[in-house]
Amino acid sequence: MQPPLARRDDDADPYAWLRHPSPEATDYLAAERAYFDDRTATVAPAAASIVAELRARTPNAERSVSWAHGAYAYYSFTPPGRELPEMRRSGGGREQTLLDMAGFGSSYAAAGVIEPSPDDALLAYSVDLTGAEVYALRFRDAATGDDLPIKVEQTYYTGAWSADSRWFLYTVPDHLNRPCEVWRIDVTTGDRHLVLAEPDQRFELVIERSRSGAHIVITAQSRNTTEVWVIPADDPAAVPASLRGRTPGVEYRVEHDGERDRWLAITNADDEEFAIVGDDGFRIANPGERVHDVLAFTDCLVTEQRVDGGCRIRVLEPDGTLRFEITPDEPGGSLRLGHNEDSRAPFVTVVTESFTTPTAWWDVDLRTGERTLRHRRDVPNHDPSAYVSEVVQATATDGWRIPVVVTRRRDTPLDGTAPCLLYGYGSYESVDDPCFDASLLPLLDRGVVFAKAHIRGGGEVSRRQWIDGHLMAKRNTFTDFIATADHLADGIVDGKRIVSRGLSAGGLLQGAVYFMAPQRWAGVIAEVPFVDCVNSMLDTEIPLTITEWEEWGNPAIPEQRDYMESYTPYSNLPAPELRPALLVTGAVHDPRVLVHEPAKWVAALRHSDPQHGHRPNITDRGSVTFKVELGEGSHVGQVARYAALQEEAEVLAWTLAVLDRLRDTARHTLGT
Repeated sequence: MQPPLARRDDDADPYAWLRHPSPEATDYLAAERAYFDDRTATVAPAAASIVAELRARTPNAERSVSWAHGAYAYYSFTPPGRELPEMRRSGGGREQTLLDMAGFGSSYAAAGVIEPSPDDALLAYSVDLTGAEVYALRFRDAATGDDLPIKVEQTYYTGAWSADSRWFLYTVPDHLNRPCEVWRIDVTTGDRHLVLAEPDQRFELVIERSRSGAHIVITAQSRNTTEVWVIPADDPAAVPASLRGRTPGVEYRVEHDGERDRWLAITNADDEEFAIVGDDGFRIANPGERVHDVLAFTDCLVTEQRVDGGCRIRVLEPDGTLRFEITPDEPGGSLRLGHNEDSRAPFVTVVTESFTTPTAWWDVDLRTGERTLRHRRDVPNHDPSAYVSEVVQATATDGWRIPVVVTRRRDTPLDGTAPCLLYGYGSYESVDDPCFDASLLPLLDRGVVFAKAHIRGGGEVSRRQWIDGHLMAKRNTFTDFIATADHLADGIVDGKRIVSRGLSAGGLLQGAVYFMAPQRWAGVIAEVPFVDCVNSMLDTEIPLTITEWEEWGNPAIPEQRDYMESYTPYSNLPAPELRPALLVTGAVHDPRVLVHEPAKWVAALRHSDPQHGHRPNITDRGSVTFKVELGEGSHVGQVARYAALQEEAEVLAWTLAVLDRLRDTARHTLGT
């Protein structure tokens, strides 16, 4: 089967027509999917084997960690053999199923808001049934299991209850899915009132209840500026009061310290790496440490910060002096605060994991530091001790140090002979710490090394890491990733067998390194890639354009446009003879990276290659395959657990084929 060729217009953007839904555009996407299905038939048996391995490591029934609310413990539960979970609660000697995600009759069902009322009588919930991130809000009577007749069809995914359980505050998006209004609804009558509107299109609104329970907190956030308003939870009709106003370039998050009747803010007003400040003069700032969170408890504070590229959680006396510190359990492992709703609890819940150590939730005594295991993710047929992670440091071209988490089976050598999958993201100051991922195990068990690079643009190290990796410094993200691959190729892994992978902004990363260093890669996986940066950032009629200018730049400004053009994959195609094998994904319902972006890129790549991206084998250099999800599916793929396994197995099979590892037998014994 030959690849489809999209119509090419005589225009500055010859594939601009794919931006607008039409029968011709639909036919082209369907043809690309048919070509993908045909070409990947050669690796389908391997994908089926990988699915079997992944299912063997998936419990038949799965239960999440529970979280306390009122008189109940709430948790999700996936019944034996089922694709989608239920929301359940236990208390008073009985267990209830409050919400069954399979009951909506859709293969795709993602929850947005899941908020029990303060009196536990109602459950506010919202559901997206397509992947487009438009949520229908409902209210369920917990006693009867029936929904109230009140519903709101188009909402976003944050919300909060008033103290009396009568009013619910929620966000409403505009036509570009930007949450720009806060409304409150009387769940007894259906009456609705506008609470606050945000006219500045750079900002989005988020709602939450303060941990003290005393306030409803509304945050307007752009990429570099914040304003926070509060409303007394017992007076939801009150006019929102701004806590610290809005100053361009100043960000802050707040925590209500009910025991000491003060507001704490994490802000960069006077410290690039942020400080914790109180409206009573309290202040904590440690040089070289990026503060991320603060929780107020009855007799202490708990903080989360980044130190030397990793997380540290500290329990402090009320005056800010150190009581004790919590650190990750293992090299290359991660640590974070868990769900800590109760400010009067005698413990703080923290979460530990690594790429190969299943997620565990611990209750840490705030006085003694003693840890009690609350819940551990169940992963059958898995021995974490068979694997090992470590952190190595690569060096960027300008001397910046890049932490790289390297994970492998213990019997896989790091002597330059093993193939490698290198993953990266590097945008939005995102902290992309290691998290347990059973889908890595089929790779590791076949002798593949997995590495994740904490490159500039991300936030694993510091705020400076992001500052030096966005806007007019964005190219550092890409050169950092290439430098990481070069470092690994220098005696750690086989430099001729490196596949790179990334999603969304990480897909842009893949598109950029695909043309900047095409000969470095055996293959590139660009998932829902943001590859048409300039045209998208000029198009104010699609989601995430104006809100993203502070991250990427505004191409209406000539200097910024020229810089963006220098790294936009759609504008920079490598010579066909240099191209590594390429796997691209996209989804028609994706509201974040619209499907026309990867489609235009693939069309341009095919046109510029005399063989149109077709090679004898899909793993050959120059091969281009494009998987389009034509049905329900989100920006990050499927939510149904077995459908998600199948989706991932196809990518893993392609990866193993590129790395010449399909013939290798996984070094493990399932079922023992």
